[in-house]
Amino acid sequence: MANSGCEVHRFDPSIKSAHIQEGRHLWYHRLSIDWRDPNPAIAAHKLHSNTKKLGTILNEFGHQKIDVLKADVESAEWKILENLILEDVVEQIGQLVFEVHIHWPGFEVSGNDSTVVRYWYSLLRELELKDFRLFHTYKDLSKPQMFLKKEAFNASSCYTLSWVNTRWK
Repeated sequence: MANSGCEVHRFDPSIKSAHIQEGRHLWYHRLSIDWRDPNPAIAAHKLHSNTKKLGTILNEFGHQKIDVLKADVESAEWKILENLILEDVVEQIGQLVFEVHIHWPGFEVSGNDSTVVRYWYSLLRELELKDFRLFHTYKDLSKPQMFLKKEAFNASSCYTLSWVNTRWK
C-alpha cells in the first residue's frame, strides 16, 4: 500500500525506536493499540512499552480518518472493538479488517459461554447498525480447531473478518 502512495502507519511495540520512517509513505511506531489509555504513573516506569487507544493515536497524529485499519491484536480485539464503537472512532474507518480469536473469551471478557457469545454478537451487531457490512471472511485452518476452549470440528480458533463502512466518504 505504501508503494502505491498510501500513507501507512504500522504499530509494533517490539521495535527499538519510537518512530521510524521507511520510505516516503511508511512509518513504524513503537505502540500497541489498546482499549484503554495507560495510567500515567504506571506508563512512566515502562520506557519501551506503550499502549494507547486508537482515538488517542489519531488525535496525537492529527488524523481525522483511516481508510483501512488492519489489526491483529492478539485476543484484545473484542475490547478494542468495543472501545472503537463506544467512542465513535469506528465511524472514522473506511474498511476494518480484524483477526478475531475465539478459542477463549479474550482479555477482560468473562462469563459463561453463552454470555461471551452474546457479547461478541452485540459488538458485531453494533458494527452492522453503524452500516458496516461484512464483505470477506477467512478461516485460518492452520490454527487449532477450538471454540471457547472446546474442540470444534471444521472450525478454527482464528478468523479474519473484513468490513466496509457503507457511509464512508
